[in-house]
Amino acid sequence: MRALYRRYRPMKLSEVVGQPQVTEPLMKSLEAGKVGHAYLFVGPRGCGKTSVARILAHEVNGFKYELEDDYVDIIEIDGASNRGIDNIRELREKVMIAPTSGKYKVYIIDEVHMLTKEAFNALLKTLEEPPEHVIFIMATTDAYKVPVTITSRAQVYTFKLADAQVMFDFLKSVCEKEKIKIADEALMIVAKRGGGSFRDSLSLLDQISTLSDKEITKELVVSAMGLPEDEKIGELLAAYAGGDVVKITTVLKDLLASGVKAETLTEELISAILAEPKVELMSLLAKLPEVKAPYAEARLLVALMPSASELHFSGPASRPSTSYTGPRAEPPLRGEPVRDGRNIRLESPNRKMSRENEVSDASPQLPPEDVSLVTHAVEPSSLSGTRFDWGEFVGKVQGLSEAVYSQLVKTNHEVMGGELHIYPTKKIVQTILARDNNKKILVEAAGGVKITIHEYGDIPSGAEKDETLAKISAIMGGEVQNDGGGNPF
Repeated sequence: MRALYRRYRPMKLSEVVGQPQVTEPLMKSLEAGKVGHAYLFVGPRGCGKTSVARILAHEVNGFKYELEDDYVDIIEIDGASNRGIDNIRELREKVMIAPTSGKYKVYIIDEVHMLTKEAFNALLKTLEEPPEHVIFIMATTDAYKVPVTITSRAQVYTFKLADAQVMFDFLKSVCEKEKIKIADEALMIVAKRGGGSFRDSLSLLDQISTLSDKEITKELVVSAMGLPEDEKIGELLAAYAGGDVVKITTVLKDLLASGVKAETLTEELISAILAEPKVELMSLLAKLPEVKAPYAEARLLVALMPSASELHFSGPASRPSTSYTGPRAEPPLRGEPVRDGRNIRLESPNRKMSRENEVSDASPQLPPEDVSLVTHAVEPSSLSGTRFDWGEFVGKVQGLSEAVYSQLVKTNHEVMGGELHIYPTKKIVQTILARDNNKKILVEAAGGVKITIHEYGDIPSGAEKDETLAKISAIMGGEVQNDGGGNPF
């Protein structure tokens, strides 16, 4: 028996759900006999780009669309596997051959953004003067990687992820046809967890359809997917907003002990914040994407811990006790942090100069302009006086070479002594990145900054941070190493 996502793949434009901004103009153009020579379908994965491309390829030729058909005039090309200039040159030679049984020869190029610069240039020549019998349908998840010279010569259609209600209605109709008994609350969880992707949502429905011979309840779905209860998510967010460290630790530990994965919990927290954005949760939203393996449990705990500037104190009851009568610690030098029980501040130069004359037991209050809150630790990011953005650097590398990018993400790094130090986590990664042509790509992406690629086995000077994360992870009940898992639940 075929999977649900294959059984319920649309066969006509009129059957496509949730993409009226695409299907309606295409149907009207087909009715009017106005067919373009090039189309570009843009949108996230699982939203129907390839399905609509196949339907369009069949309908322009009047072919009946079946999942297992094989028309010689409809050619599908994977841009990731056929990305070189030689592949496109071969394509250019074949497009000159007239179609065999249809009016048009249709080329569907999936993941077209993966083509090399030279391949795009070769394809451009064909798009500028295409044979009348050829139609190109290109699909991509990353439109910004497609040269404007290509997009300007194609009709661009933007696909969107389906909202939860549209997905719920669609899944409901599938359940009725398949006689799957499931409570609406449970089905809504599936609709939301599918992330707006019809393929992912149907795959999830397929997996949970065997949970019970009777009605599938919300509790069954939550348990099978390893999801936290909504109430617990609300408790965590409320505790964060209120700076309740004890509550945060208790709830998080309970959730992890119940089998909820840190990555799953992170996704739920992000979804909850996006559903109801609040100013006091924006700092947490900024930190949650950093929760990943290894030590995902520890990273999540660190993200949930409010910084000094986020802690709120409403009155004397929140202040530390003043009953301590032991010896006073000598104030640190300028620039060293001073703890006053509520936050962290930097020593004022005036305070340092008058230190010898101080006789009062009470620390003097500094004027606001002399106080600087240290909210979190920041790794070194200065190169010759300029800011270095690792994320921007990685993005530039990806734009220059997907191959180098795929290896770069398997490294650790640090900025030290005016240089970018890269630490490969595997021997093969070191070998690939150390090649002269690949090093040139790294240097170009870094704007000429000096780069040192270390031997496999070398560790950054700040590696002790991972030991701390490992200890925190163990305390929270998590595993030392966590690869994120491959289970869609």
